[in-house]
Amino acid sequence: MDDLCFHLPHRYQDRTERRAIGALVAGESAQVAGRIALADITIARRRMLVARISDGSGALTLRWFHFGDWQLQQLVRGKWLGCYAEVRKGGGGLEMIHPEYGVFDTEEEAAAPPTLTPFYPLTQGLTQRNLRNYIADALSRHGGDLPELLPRAMRENLQLPALRDALQTIHAPPADSDVDALLDGSHPARRRLSLEELLAHHLTLKTLRRRRNLRRAPQLGGAALQKKLHAALDFTLTEAQRRVLGEVAADLARRTPALRLIQGDVGCGKTVVAALACCAAVDGGYQTAVMAPTELLAEQHLAWFKKWFAPLEVAVEFLSGRLSAKKRAAALARIAAGEAQIVIGTHALFQQSVTFARLGLVVMDEQHRFGVGQRLALRDKGRAGGDIPHQLIMTATPIPRSLAMTFYADLDVSSIDQMPPGRKPVVTVAMPAGRRAEVVERVRAACAEGRQAYWVCPLIDESEKLEAQAAKETAGALSAALPGLRVDLVHGRMGGADKEKAMDKFRRGATQLLVATTVIEVGVDVPNAGLMIIENAERLGLSQLHQLRGRVGRGGENVQAACVLLYRPPLGSVARARIDVLRNSGDGFKIAEEDLRQRGPGEVLGTRQAGAAAMRVADLVRDHALVPAVERAGRQLLAEQPQLAQALMARWVGGGERYGDV
Repeated sequence: MDDLCFHLPHRYQDRTERRAIGALVAGESAQVAGRIALADITIARRRMLVARISDGSGALTLRWFHFGDWQLQQLVRGKWLGCYAEVRKGGGGLEMIHPEYGVFDTEEEAAAPPTLTPFYPLTQGLTQRNLRNYIADALSRHGGDLPELLPRAMRENLQLPALRDALQTIHAPPADSDVDALLDGSHPARRRLSLEELLAHHLTLKTLRRRRNLRRAPQLGGAALQKKLHAALDFTLTEAQRRVLGEVAADLARRTPALRLIQGDVGCGKTVVAALACCAAVDGGYQTAVMAPTELLAEQHLAWFKKWFAPLEVAVEFLSGRLSAKKRAAALARIAAGEAQIVIGTHALFQQSVTFARLGLVVMDEQHRFGVGQRLALRDKGRAGGDIPHQLIMTATPIPRSLAMTFYADLDVSSIDQMPPGRKPVVTVAMPAGRRAEVVERVRAACAEGRQAYWVCPLIDESEKLEAQAAKETAGALSAALPGLRVDLVHGRMGGADKEKAMDKFRRGATQLLVATTVIEVGVDVPNAGLMIIENAERLGLSQLHQLRGRVGRGGENVQAACVLLYRPPLGSVARARIDVLRNSGDGFKIAEEDLRQRGPGEVLGTRQAGAAAMRVADLVRDHALVPAVERAGRQLLAEQPQLAQALMARWVGGGERYGDV
C-alpha cells in the first residue's frame, strides 16, 4: 500500500469541465457524458465495439478496436457514460476512438471529475485507469493510517504540509492547482516528500556511521616505512597531498574502522598518497588489498608500487583473472601465508578462493565502478579476529558538496585540491567530424615533434564487440593516412597480456599513436602523450570526457597538451552545453557540479548491480536547497526522536541500508 501511495504522477490532464456534445469541435480533447443509445460489435474492415451516446444537445459515436466481451455487457442501453478522448470526424459525424470511460446509473454520477486527472509511470499489463483506481483505493483505505514521521514544529518551520495532505494534493490536485510546481518539485506537497526521502537516506548513512564506529579495526600507527618511501620519491608532495595523508594517518591510528573518500582531479597524485598509507599497514604486520576496476589500471598500479616498494623489500603481489593456474595458485598461497604484504588486483580479489592472512587495509580505486556486493565481499575477508579492515576509497570524479553531504554522510571526505607544480591546462577544442582530415594532420605534426597521441573511439550503448571493431577500423584507416607513424591498438576485448604489451610499447615511445576505446579512461600515465582525440564526444558524459582528457598534459611545464573533441553535427542543446563546459574549464570540481546538474546523482546506497534502491521522489540537483534542512533535521531526530528516524529509514530505504556499510 505504501508503494502505491508514493508512486507519483508525471503529468496531469484537466478533465474537470464537462462539455455539451453539441458544442464539440474535431481536434480537441474533451470530457463528455451521455445516455447510451446503442452498443454492439460490428465487423466492417475489422472487428470493433461501437456505442452511441446522446446528452440532448447532440450525439457522439464511440469506437474500440481492442476490447473484451465484458465491455459490451457494461454498455447497457439507458445507462449514462462519462468519457474523455480526442474528438475526430467520422463517417457518421463526430466520434471518439478508445475513450477512457465509466458507466453510471444517473447523469449526476457521470459528472466530470472534480480534480485534475493524474498520469503515472506504468509497467506492462497495467492501464492508467486501473492504476488510478488502485492508488485512489490505497489513499482512501490506507492513506489516513500512514504515520506522520516529521514533527509538527519541523513541518511548520519549513512550511510543509502534513503527509496525508501532501499525498492528496499530489494524486488529486484541485483544478486551480499550479501544475508546473507539482511537476518540477517546487510545490510544497512535493517538497514535503522530497525532504522526507532525502532525510531517510541521510539518516541511514549517519546510522551506519555510528554502527561502524562501534566495531573494531587494527590500529595502524607505524611511520618508519612511510618515512623511507617519502625520502625515496623523486618528487615533492603538494601541500594538499600532505594534508590528506595526515587525515588518513589519523584514521588508521584509531581502533574504529576508517572509511575515507579521497577525491581529487585527474593527475593530482592520489596513487602516491594511497601507497604512503599502505606503509602503515605493512609496518603493523598487516596486509593491504588495492583494487582497481580494470586490468590496465591494476597493472599500472602494480608498476608504480613495485617501483616504490621493491627497494624497500616490501612484497607486492598481483592477482587478476588472466594469471595461469600455476601462477594463480602460487599467488594465492603467498597471500594466505601473509608473505604478500600488498596485493594489487581486479575483481579477482573478491573470489572465495582468495584468503588473506591478516587484511588490515582495503584501497579501492574508482569505487563507483564496483558493485556493492563485491565491495562487501572484499571487506568481509578481513574479519579475522573480529576486526574489520580500514577502507580508503579513491575517485578522480570529484563529488559535489551537496551530493557528499547527503549521499556520503557515512564517509569522511578528503580532497586533493591542488595539482603538482608545472602542469599547464590542456587546451581543448571542439571540431565537427567533417574536419577529420585537419585533425589527422595535427596528429602528424605533433608526432613529428616527438610527442605521442591518443585517438579514442567510443561506441556508447553498443556491445564491446562493436566497440572493438570500430577501434580496429579506425586504427587501420589512421595507419593508411599516416604511413610514417607507428600506430597501435588497445581495446577491452584484447587479452590482458596483449593490452599490457600495447600499453608498454606506448609508454616506451615505441608507438606514436595509440588508438583505443575508453579502456584507457582511468589511470593510464604516459608523460610524453600530448594530444588526445576523442571521437563522438557528444555521446560521452562530462566526467568521462574529463577523465579521458586527463590522460594528456602530464609532461611538465614545457609541454602544452591539447584535446580535440570530434563531434557529429547537429549538436543537441545538452551535448553543446557539455562540450562548452569542457572547452572553458579544466577544474574537475566545477565539471563534477555541472555533470551532476545535467545527469543527476544516480543511485545512493549502492548500485543497480546490487539492487539497491534509487531515489523515488527526490532529485538532489533539483532539491539541493533542502540539503541544509536535511542535515539539521537529521541531527535533531537522531538526538531527540530516534524512533521516528528508524521509521523514516524503514519507509524509504528498507533493506538497502546494508549496502551503505561499504
